[in-house]
Amino acid sequence: MQTKCVGILSGWLCTMGAMMSVSVAADAPKPSIAPPIAEKQPHVTEIHGQKLTDDYFWLRDRENPKVIEHLKAENAYTQAMTAGQRELEKKLYDEMLARIKQTDLTVPNRDNGYFYYSRTQEGKAYPLYCRKKGSLDAPEEIMLDVNQMAEGKPTLFVTPMGVSPDNTILAFGEDPTGGRIITIRFKNLITGEILPDQIQGSAGDFAWFNDSKTFVFTTQDHALRAAKVFRSKLGADHTKAELIFDEPDERFNVEVDRSLSDRFIFLPSQSMKTGEVRFLSTDDPTGTFRVIEPRKQGVEYSVVDHGDKFLIRHNDGAINFTLVETPIASPGRENWKTVIPHDPDVHLTGMIAFKDFLVVQARTGGLGTIRVRKFADGSEHVIEFPEEAYSVFPRSNAQYDTKDLRLSYASFITPISVFDYDMNARKLTLLKEQPVLGGYDRTKYVSKRFYAKAPDGAEVPVTVVHRKDLKLDGTNPTLLYSYGSYGINTEPAFFGSNISLLDRGVVYAIAQIRGGSDKGRQWYEDGRMMHKKNTFTDFIAAAEALIAKGYTKPEKLAIRGGSAGGLLMGAVVNMRPDLFKAVVADVPFVDMINTMLDKDLPLTVAEYEQWGNPNEKAAFDYMITYSPYDNVAKKAYPTILATTGLHDSQVSYWEPAKWVQKLRAMNPDGKPVLLKINMEAAHGGSSGRYERMKEEAFRYAWILNQLGITQ
Repeated sequence: MQTKCVGILSGWLCTMGAMMSVSVAADAPKPSIAPPIAEKQPHVTEIHGQKLTDDYFWLRDRENPKVIEHLKAENAYTQAMTAGQRELEKKLYDEMLARIKQTDLTVPNRDNGYFYYSRTQEGKAYPLYCRKKGSLDAPEEIMLDVNQMAEGKPTLFVTPMGVSPDNTILAFGEDPTGGRIITIRFKNLITGEILPDQIQGSAGDFAWFNDSKTFVFTTQDHALRAAKVFRSKLGADHTKAELIFDEPDERFNVEVDRSLSDRFIFLPSQSMKTGEVRFLSTDDPTGTFRVIEPRKQGVEYSVVDHGDKFLIRHNDGAINFTLVETPIASPGRENWKTVIPHDPDVHLTGMIAFKDFLVVQARTGGLGTIRVRKFADGSEHVIEFPEEAYSVFPRSNAQYDTKDLRLSYASFITPISVFDYDMNARKLTLLKEQPVLGGYDRTKYVSKRFYAKAPDGAEVPVTVVHRKDLKLDGTNPTLLYSYGSYGINTEPAFFGSNISLLDRGVVYAIAQIRGGSDKGRQWYEDGRMMHKKNTFTDFIAAAEALIAKGYTKPEKLAIRGGSAGGLLMGAVVNMRPDLFKAVVADVPFVDMINTMLDKDLPLTVAEYEQWGNPNEKAAFDYMITYSPYDNVAKKAYPTILATTGLHDSQVSYWEPAKWVQKLRAMNPDGKPVLLKINMEAAHGGSSGRYERMKEEAFRYAWILNQLGITQ
């Protein structure tokens, strides 16, 4: 088999056979094969009196055959440069596969007289979504078999969106690439018929009214922003659906949400900093949605219902949020009454209102907590968990009148576990711990937590896991991961795939850096906009602490982050390339200036409140100091692996494609910089579980090779 010579590339060996003979280990001599080098076609942008020259701007044109040939050449180069890890990849994949229970099912969740669950079958890549009526002993109804739906398709993402209140119709979403362009379809669960109704261009939000015929849904604009809410009925011409809300502000996205009590449909409209919520009774399919409280710049709020009141979590004058109640009949701010006052040490992150109990999610000291309050007498307590570092979330709570709270719990050494928590008896009952086959013994591993001091004195939580018999002599191969944006937390969760690293002597660590909300809302605020560089210096401090505490050394330290965490990777290697041996940047947001100047791209305008608007000089002057693509320089970089998907709508493929080109051009004699492109997928990679596992085995094999572990 041969690969074409590509006219726009130089120094390219044209036969696959020649390329596949190359194997590069961690400290191998300079490879004999040259990487794909794209033509420089300077594109100049003038802004704030400066001229920004982008030599690889042309790679944005995916309709250009030369671009596709270039991306294919990048894949061939990466395949060649990693040829020596195929055996290790296969071994890792086999290990990962051997740990999972291939034929398995989720814990059934009761809703409206049925038990809902999904299950997998050995050898099948996709789940089956199922239900049973009234009892777990009842006959199984297969609502969707995604394996059948995906036959002949390279990727397919299918998501159930909601069963009608009369239990007869399932609405579900289909996304052929993972690019967030969704078609809503409907299935008659009595006859098994897929109905002719289709809604194109949905943003993925959907809710039924109680007549089981009328529904609301969101659609996207040209930038894939959820911008409009429509109302329609089964059997109608959905292209003529009734527009009930059109969000004109490009910073805002709209959603639809049916309340746990089934009494209301909420329409939140939210930007990164501001919120507004509308509501309507589910018994009123032709009614008009009312605003609870008009938007106020900088104020976010969310709503649940209970009895004749709404409970509202908001941050007006309360950075960590406070909880108030208000009458449904007159819900405006003038009637808000405090239920849980603001606490500067406790970040309220979410709430669930059951018939008899209020459940409040919070974070304190870098860990999630769950508080339960009894409506009848106001008594409350916090659920206790035994480990030093863990992650816990409410999940699959579909019943309003219940004493049981469904939870998901995990840690670095405890597999994902599903519990029911009796809120009266204050008792946890384990329903299922995700099986880890092959003799996993958690007592062989230890997880610890410490704090790294950032340059400004901030204490950054770092959690590590490794084998108990590992000697902390400063020589251990280590993988450090983080994210650090959008207020999203970096949790100490369980990944069965990590056992393959730990059993080979690798230390795995996460850093809860600013930009996430791990230590509260201020922790997030201190890592965004004009404080974004705290995210990067926090991560560097965490890496230095791992070295100072005897876990590792720079020659043995790999780092990984994805999406906005990929921006983190690009920024820290520009700042401290000497600190790291190898870098995995998954779907990395590295070309932020060019992206944030293009308001027609998905997410751009909405994210002005996250990063800043570079059309404003002060924001530009700050962003340009850390934008990874714009700060690549002639210096000794670590070995880098970037990954992307051709159909990615969140971080376009050309960002990492351009980044690796600039890294190579600035450092032609530097260490290898690789790009791996999934030509069929988007931001989340492959849709099938086996392909996802193969992708992870590839990354792990590459990391291990770079750290000197080849077996």
